[in-house]
Parts: sequence; C-alpha cells; structure tokens
Amino acid sequence: MDILDARYPDLPERIAGLGELACNLWWSWHPQARDLFRMIDSATWKQSTHNPVKMLHDLDKAALESAAQNPHFLRHYDSVVARFRSEMRSLGGWFPNHVQSPSNLPIAYFSAEFGLHHSLPFYAGGLGFLAGDFLKESSDLSVPVVGVGFMYPGGYLRQRISPDGWQSSESQFLDKDQAPISRVLDQDGKPLVIRVPVIEPPIYVGVWKLRIGKVHLYLIDTDIEANDPWNRSISARLYVGDADQRLRQEIVLGIGGARVLAAIGIKNCVLHLNEGHPAFAVLERIRMLIEGGMGCKCAADRVRSTTVFTTHTPVPAGHDVFPFHLMEKYFNSYFPSLGLDRDEFFQMGIDPRHPGAGFNMTAFALRMSAYHNCVSRRHQEVAREMWRHLWPDLPADRLPIDHVTNGVHLPTWIDSRMEKLFNRYLGPHWLEDHDDPLIWQLVDDIPDSEL
Repeated sequence: MDILDARYPDLPERIAGLGELACNLWWSWHPQARDLFRMIDSATWKQSTHNPVKMLHDLDKAALESAAQNPHFLRHYDSVVARFRSEMRSLGGWFPNHVQSPSNLPIAYFSAEFGLHHSLPFYAGGLGFLAGDFLKESSDLSVPVVGVGFMYPGGYLRQRISPDGWQSSESQFLDKDQAPISRVLDQDGKPLVIRVPVIEPPIYVGVWKLRIGKVHLYLIDTDIEANDPWNRSISARLYVGDADQRLRQEIVLGIGGARVLAAIGIKNCVLHLNEGHPAFAVLERIRMLIEGGMGCKCAADRVRSTTVFTTHTPVPAGHDVFPFHLMEKYFNSYFPSLGLDRDEFFQMGIDPRHPGAGFNMTAFALRMSAYHNCVSRRHQEVAREMWRHLWPDLPADRLPIDHVTNGVHLPTWIDSRMEKLFNRYLGPHWLEDHDDPLIWQLVDDIPDSEL
C-alpha cells in the first residue's frame, strides 16, 4: 500500500486539491494547471523553479487563505481539478478503445533513466527523456504501464558561467521532502523494504512512488538503514565507472525491481527492457516461476515470450559487458536456482564474436526477449548488421530486430504560444491527431509574420 504524505496542513479545505495535484506530474504538461500555481503567487512560483511541492511548502498561510476566497482563482481551480480528477478516474482512452482492457495486460517498463521534470533532478540523457515521455504518453493513451527505475539523489549537475567566463558544474541533490514522490508502505504502514534475493552479502531496497498522470513509476532506493554503508550508495548516481559497482546497480535494478513489482502485487505482466541495464529482471521472473513449481525450460520460454527489448546505442562501447569473475562473484549462488550450471548461465550473455570478453547485457537481452526494436529505421539497419551473428541462418532482411522511431510527448515540449498558434490554424483536434501527416501540411497556412 502507499499513501500521499500529509504535507500541506496549511491548505484550506476549499483548495485542498492543490496538494493532490502537486503530487502528480500531470500538472507539468497541462498549461492551465501550471497557471493555477502561478496565480497564487507568481514570485514564489518562480523561486520554487516551478516546483509546486516546494511552492506549497514555502507559501505562507495568508497567501493560501487569500486564494481560497478569490472567486477568479476558484473558478480556474474548480475547472482544472475537475478535469484532473475526471481523467484520473476515466477507464476510457485510446488503448482500451482499440486494444483491450488495461487490467488484462499490465506492462512493466524498466529503465535506468527517467527524465521527467526539473523538480526531480535525476540524471537522464536521451534514453531517459524518451523513457519519461513514454510514461507521459502512456498516461494520455491509457496504456497500462508501470515504470521501474532508480532513485538518484546525486549526480545531477547544474552548469553555470562564472564571472570570469568559465563554465562550472554545481552538484544538485534531490530533496525528497520537496519532490512529488511518496514512500511505498507495507501492510503494517511501515516503509516497504525488499531484500534482493539470493545475492550475498544481502542488499535491501526501499521504494518510492511517483505519479505521472495515470501511470505509476516505482523508484528503488538503496540509501536505507537496513543496508551496510557500502551498499547504501548503489543508487546514489547513475553510470558509475567502477565495473563492480555498476554490476551491483544493474542487479538491484533488474532483480530488485522484479521483486518490488511482486511485492506490490504486479506478477503477471509484459516486461519491457529499455536498453540492457535492467535485463537481469528476466532472470528473477524466471526464478520466481520455478519457485512456484514451473519447470526451468517452461519458465524461461514463458518469460521470453512476454519480454520486449529496446536497444538504443549503435556503437559497441555503449553496451555493458561484465567480466566473468564479477558475474561469478555475485551469481554463484543464483544460477543454480535457475536450474543452470555455470557455463550454461554464462552462455546466455556471450557475444559469439568476442566469447572471452565477458557477459554482454545486450546479447543476453536479445536472446531472452521475443520482440526487439531499435529507435529509428536507420538504427535498425545498423543494429541488424551489429547482431546478425546471433541469427546466422537468417537473411539480413528477416532478422528479428524491428524499429519504432523515437518520438516526444508533444504536450511536454511544445511552447504554449506555439500551441495557441496551432489551435488557430491546425484545428481544435490537432493534438489528438498529431500522428496524421495531413495535419502538418496545414502549417503552410500559418502566416510567416505570426510564426
């Protein structure tokens, strides 16, 4: 179970929905919701760097009482909160209307990065902003996705230019009390703590929940008292250089993430791996099925048939390869629970071109997933050439690596002035139909002076 923190004791009951709205990133891609917070106090909104959780913490009670008695503000408030609550309750949307009931097909989307909003300063590059947009679009389309990632309190840099003209990087750390996240609690109302199974010495994780419209993102946190000091830093920052620590990160993300989903009741789902970093989730799903009585081969086939893998990087250096001695250090008590011996286990991650290099996470993910996609048509051509040796008997045009071209979550990235311009010239439904090429031919009708 989980609850929203009782963070806003000074909120008048008449506008109590502001607390609910602040703790769901839905507001971040709806201009009317952003305007709602700006209307209360534009200076505080700016000082909070557009973080409504921080803003509501910083506002004095008088400003909130004034807003609760302002008829103009209340009309705007009632409209925004009604729309928000209606969307959150709605069971309709593109996915249930065109595919099937969301309750029948949960999709667990694992990613090492999620770029969402600057009120959540987790490090993220292009992979992470794609993942963040994926969750936002899933909410808009009512796709039944649940995200799994890491809580990174450090590693995020704010770049500044010093008075003498030099660029400097200042570390920015996540303040959990002023971020739109809440702890996931167990049945006794205590913070949920999960042990990463089989791995020795033991590693424990806490869990935080982030609401992104209708979608929930669960963030794994190793900075908890149950862990030894050297394990508390596993989730501190992304992409550390040390191979041992990086392997431990990917064990916690994949295996620990799978256990987190099981603990909150999500057991039968499609697994979507965003790059190879979380691919160990495959192993834990297999292990849990075997633990439940299924045969080893049947368990592996079941998991493979319900796993999707998206690869991003077109260069060999971008694929994680872990030395065999490190893999044995952490998995020597794990692979017997899969019904495998050491060599069978290592074989799952060997790249036939470089068999002695180590355990290749991309080769492993490709072998253990039924569907693979790249992020553009050109990338598909490159990836098929890179990995054709995994299917030596198939011609190049039949290799099972598809492509789905990267997109963006348009409401997040479009400027409000451009949105108003498109509303006038592309028609009132252009946003819903923005994947129709005919819509964009109307851009030619926009006068150059207005553009």
